[in-house]
Amino acid sequence: MCSLRSDQQPSYPNRIYPEPYFPQIDHFDRIPDSLLLLVFNKIGDVKALGRCCVVSRRFHSLVPQVENVVVRVDCVISDDDSNSASASSDKSRGPFWNLLRLVFGGIAKPIQTIGQFLGPKRGSNANLGNSSSSSSSPLAVGSEDDGDGGVTHHSPTQVLKNFNEIRLLRIELPSGELGIEDGVLLKWRADFGSTLDNCVILGASSVFYPKSQDGGVVDASCGGGGGNNNGGDDNGSIPDSFYTNGGLKLRVVWTISSLIAASARHYLLQPIISEHKTLDNLVLTDADGQGVLYMNRDQLEELRVKPLSASSASKRTLVPALNMRLWYAPHLELPDGVVLKGATLVAIRPSEMSTTTGKKEGSDLSWVSTAFEEPYRSAATMLIKRRTYCLEMNSF
Repeated sequence: MCSLRSDQQPSYPNRIYPEPYFPQIDHFDRIPDSLLLLVFNKIGDVKALGRCCVVSRRFHSLVPQVENVVVRVDCVISDDDSNSASASSDKSRGPFWNLLRLVFGGIAKPIQTIGQFLGPKRGSNANLGNSSSSSSSPLAVGSEDDGDGGVTHHSPTQVLKNFNEIRLLRIELPSGELGIEDGVLLKWRADFGSTLDNCVILGASSVFYPKSQDGGVVDASCGGGGGNNNGGDDNGSIPDSFYTNGGLKLRVVWTISSLIAASARHYLLQPIISEHKTLDNLVLTDADGQGVLYMNRDQLEELRVKPLSASSASKRTLVPALNMRLWYAPHLELPDGVVLKGATLVAIRPSEMSTTTGKKEGSDLSWVSTAFEEPYRSAATMLIKRRTYCLEMNSF
């Protein structure tokens, strides 16, 4: 009788064998928390992080530890979105409030809520300086149905309340506050502590590019020259026509408007700064790239320990007496061929700071030339080589 060895067992092609059983492994569980936090820090956007919170309990526990956060404001709520009582009180807030309504008059658009992350407030001080009503903030990051047919808006302060370890915070408004005509250039950067530390404003009455899309010269009167060509026998002085044709008046309007916009942004940041003690850097900018407000760790700490000098009627930080330097070029051609007509650079510091720094402040203008990214950094560098005009402005 023949026998079959184990390796010679007959095969049955039509027979189905069960798959070997292996316990299922969730490979996400094998990723260390530190690596997940690196990913979350790269994501940054607060709405995307909010969605991550509802994926799992683990994600929900890790997201509050994110250090780099970006908040993109969807809309700025006008007075019409407030209740009638607050709306009636707003009418007495002065001319700046009316200006704020004009430039911040967007209509809130409902968006998807970021889920559980917009949960109960962490503490009673989560909205320092703000009303308990979420719609009292002029900035809205998200909105959701409140269950009674209305819409509840979430301010940046509310959205950030569950983050515990923020170090780098960037808030982006939907657009710049200052409405300017097409072709006009206006950019500003302001650094704040408890009040204004410095502000740099770059403007031009018109901007021309070397070639149009069809290959023709956009503006023949701007052609020629390279680098620092300013046309004609320009000696760096401001021409008399600058004072008579409204040029100086326009620059004054640009300067005051930029300072008001910067001080209004600074005022809005107070509750966020009070709530988040771990902040090292804070940037409040806009999608248009018109203005940028910066605060470093020392400036943030200064605001926490030194009372804010604010105007409650106009919802902005009061600006101290200022010393200003102005540079002007009727025609400024940048290295990349872009031409600025009526290019103006204004550097602003508090009078008290300028007095204490003395000659050192006068010779060191690196904070002016490095205020903007290219190509505007080149424009600032070229302008500060021209003749300087000094101005003074009282506090407001």
